[in-house]
Amino acid sequence: MRKQFEGKTVVVTGGSKGIGKGIAKVFSEKGANVAIISRDLTLGQETANALQHNNNNVNAYTADVTSLQSLEKTAQTIFNDFGGIDIVCANAGIFPSATIDEMTEEQWDHVQNINSKGTFFTVKAFMPYVKKAEYGRFILTSSITGPITGYSGWAHYGASKAAQLGFMRTAALELATDHVTINAVSPGNILTEGLDGLGDEYLHAMAAAIPFKRLGIVDDIGHAAAFFASKEANFITGQTLVVDGGQILPESIE
Repeated sequence: MRKQFEGKTVVVTGGSKGIGKGIAKVFSEKGANVAIISRDLTLGQETANALQHNNNNVNAYTADVTSLQSLEKTAQTIFNDFGGIDIVCANAGIFPSATIDEMTEEQWDHVQNINSKGTFFTVKAFMPYVKKAEYGRFILTSSITGPITGYSGWAHYGASKAAQLGFMRTAALELATDHVTINAVSPGNILTEGLDGLGDEYLHAMAAAIPFKRLGIVDDIGHAAAFFASKEANFITGQTLVVDGGQILPESIE
């Protein structure tokens, strides 16, 4: 039986761990060739090896998402290796914590450069290739924090995630002329390696804020991205899908 994305090539920035790894895993299981981009090529290759399936390829590449030249070079390499690029998941991001009182200009700029400008550069670098695809897709990993909610210590992060969605809406208009869609997935509290070491008490407190009383898993975000990447989503663009187990719904703490 032919898998959903067989013959398609999917690029995932920040794909070596966390949500990015979950996105890469889901697309690989659905038959796609997957190009994982990460800063750490060794870790990216380990992830690629772990996700390898019989009928498709998962390869690792390195690039700096804050450098358009770096991304353009990697995009060309991926295109040469696979013969095409169909779907790009702009997932790379960081989430350091600092209150506004203590936050420096350098800290602010660092988060904006990776999360916001990195999204712009990723779309710009891969646009020429995605436009050539049978049907092209861009999927951004945003967040509920910033566009919908706030969280103390994440002013810079929240601003960067809101910026992604503002960029996405105009990008959707410009990409539509080439029948390319761009959408975003906004995760709530998702269990990733980044939460390791925070302790059970902290994780229980995070889960308590969710009506399902559990954290999401990275595959939940991967499946949402796969929906936006599907042929069935061909008339959806400039939209955001919140995947949070109902976290943003309660009017008050129960």
